[in-house]
This record gives sequence, C-alpha cells and structure tokens, in this order.
Amino acid sequence: MELTDPAVFAARRERLRARMAEENLPALLVNHAANRYYLSGFELHDSQCNESVGWLVILADKRAGARDLLLTDARFTDAAKRLWPEEDLVIYGPGKHAALAERLHALGVRTLGFDPKAVNVFDYEALREHFELAPSSGLVETLRRVKEPAEIELLRAACGLNHRVMRALPDVLVPGMSESEASWAIERLFREAGAEGLSFPSIVGVNQNAALPHAIPGDTKIPREGLVLVDAGCRLAAYCSDQTRTFWVGREPTERFQETKRLVLDAQKAAMQVIRPGAKIVDSYHAARRVFEDAGVAAQFTHSLGHGIGLETHEGPSLSPRAEGVFVPGMVVTVEPGLYDAAWGGIRWEYMVVVTDTGCAAL
Repeated sequence: MELTDPAVFAARRERLRARMAEENLPALLVNHAANRYYLSGFELHDSQCNESVGWLVILADKRAGARDLLLTDARFTDAAKRLWPEEDLVIYGPGKHAALAERLHALGVRTLGFDPKAVNVFDYEALREHFELAPSSGLVETLRRVKEPAEIELLRAACGLNHRVMRALPDVLVPGMSESEASWAIERLFREAGAEGLSFPSIVGVNQNAALPHAIPGDTKIPREGLVLVDAGCRLAAYCSDQTRTFWVGREPTERFQETKRLVLDAQKAAMQVIRPGAKIVDSYHAARRVFEDAGVAAQFTHSLGHGIGLETHEGPSLSPRAEGVFVPGMVVTVEPGLYDAAWGGIRWEYMVVVTDTGCAAL
C-alpha cells in the first residue's frame, strides 16, 4: 500500500494554501525533501546531502495561469512528468533562480516565502536578487504533525515489520557476535521482510556502550552474560518505524537489569497515561521523569521522552521538557524513556503510539 493518489497531494496543498493566506504569502518555496514529497509525491530523498533534487513553489492565488510549479533538473525530467503537468514543470540548469523568477514575475509574484531552516545562504542570496523574501517556518511541518488515516496505516505496517524483527533478535544476538555484525544482521532481517531500507542506521550497544543513546556499532562483542540495547527502524512505503528494546543475553538477568528495566517501563506507562487529546505535550515528559525522580535516578534520564515520526524518523512534535502545544488525534509519536550509567550500561524501551480520540494506542 502506498499513497500515490494525486488527489491526496492536491488536498494537502490546499490546506497549505489556507495557511499561506493567514500569513499573507503569495508564494512559498518548498525545498526540504520530506515536505516536497508530502505535497507532491516527488522524490522523498535528495541525491546527496549537498544536492537538491528539486523545489516546489506553491501559489496562494490559483488564478488562471497561476499554478503550483515543480522545479528539477534534467536527470529527473521523466520522473517529474509522471507526477506533474508538463506545463507546470521548470527544468533548470545553472540558472535555476532566474528561471523561477521569470515564471513568477510573469504572474505578478515578487514576494516569495521561504523556510530559513531549509534554505542555504547561497540560494538565499541568489533569490534575493529577484524577490522580496519573506521568512516563514513550519507551515508544512505543522500539517505533517497530524497524520491522515492512510498515513497511520502505513506507519502501523512499518511498525509491525519492526516488531517482527525485534521478536527475532533473541535468537540472533549470541555471545561472540560484535555490535557491527549484529547491526548488519538487523538490516538483513528488515530487507528480507520487505523493507525499502532502514529509517536510520541501527544502534547496537553492548553493556557500557548501551549508555550512549546513539551508540555507533563497533567491534565490542556480546558477552556470555550481559545486556544489548538495540534501536532500529525501517522504511516501508516511504513511512518510518522506530523501536528500541534492551535484551539480556545469558541466563537470568541481574537484579540491576531487572530493576532498571522495571523503572523504564513504569515511566513509559506513566507517560502514555498522560497522552490524550488536549493534554499538554510537555506533561508526558514530566510524567515519565517523575517516576525516575521518585526512584532517585532522574539524572540518568538524559534525553527527551520522544518525537513525532512519519516521513522522517524525527519530526514534530518533540516530547521534551521545552515542548509547546497539546496532543491532537492523529499525531504519531515515540515514547522512549531510558536510564544510562556510563560505568554499567543503559536501558531504553520505545513504543510508537498514535493519539486517539480518547487517549493513545501503541502501534
């Protein structure tokens, strides 16, 4: 199942147009890859971190002859024609900024909105030669925070594949296997199960390395008795999953492992009990932290509680101590409290949850 219906993307652009009208923006440049895809279905990823596949320009006033534009280079001409009316394509070479200006000036558009978080200095300076630039952040991201029913089903499918991989790991994580070997085994499991790829490089941390929330798998080997933290996710039909589990390899887990895991799961449960429509997002973080404070280990909880997830692994909202806003039905977020001790290791446990009409539910 994929979201390929042009009407879906057109409806999203109409919702964006309403937001643009509120900010009095006649046109908006969309150049962040995930936002471009969300509004058009064109190319979820840029070719390289320093190379753009293309831009969208959304026009607030759809008068005769004024239609949204998709700009790309000659490598993607045929791919763009499959999604976009040819007359509304701008196939550019080195003169991208001038080509855009020519099209928009012919429509009387001389003010261009842009996201200062997404436009580099080179493009900003080049565009400023042709337009009055109006900074505006988060217009598309705000729309993406609340998932459509079809998006939730895609996230549920990606999460289900993630569950399948996690269930297989107790038989995969064996003494003598290195973290990097485990990471490669995890990627194979995802690929063989049908994933398009990973949503991020898998994190595998053995014992003390598990105290690094974003541990990079290395040569450390799984011992005969010890803990292994795995944080992994896949991409399925463009949408991401993200789950963390912490496993005990060997016979009976130590008392410290069991007690730390219990505290982490209690914190996760407390946070999920808070997540419901209208509840302050920041309250979910504090609910988890209170469990750790009561146990005297809050200093070992060193990151936010979670984040939104969708076309990107990390997107809004952030479940942090500085979070603003309230939960809304259709938001999909991670809930991933963790406790870390550099001398011992760490335990994190992560669910993806969707905000429902009455509370939240794990995917």
